[in-house]
Amino acid sequence: MPEILLVTKAGCHLCEAAEQVLHQVCEELGLTFEKQFIENNPELAHQYQEEVPVVLINRVQHSAWRVDAAKLRAALSK
Repeated sequence: MPEILLVTKAGCHLCEAAEQVLHQVCEELGLTFEKQFIENNPELAHQYQEEVPVVLINRVQHSAWRVDAAKLRAALSK
């Protein structure tokens, strides 16, 4: 099962949209994801401050700013 992480920050409208896409795709595929706020994680804040939201799959960056449902579905279906 892939490890999926959404790197996000509070009050970010792109982050909210990315989370909706993740919920939809993960529900379809029977998967779950975790969410980490950069405000609570200095390492993630340093690495992704200007790119949130960021989706990591097995610790590898899959997308930033906008999440394309079809590309995410394809990546998770491998």
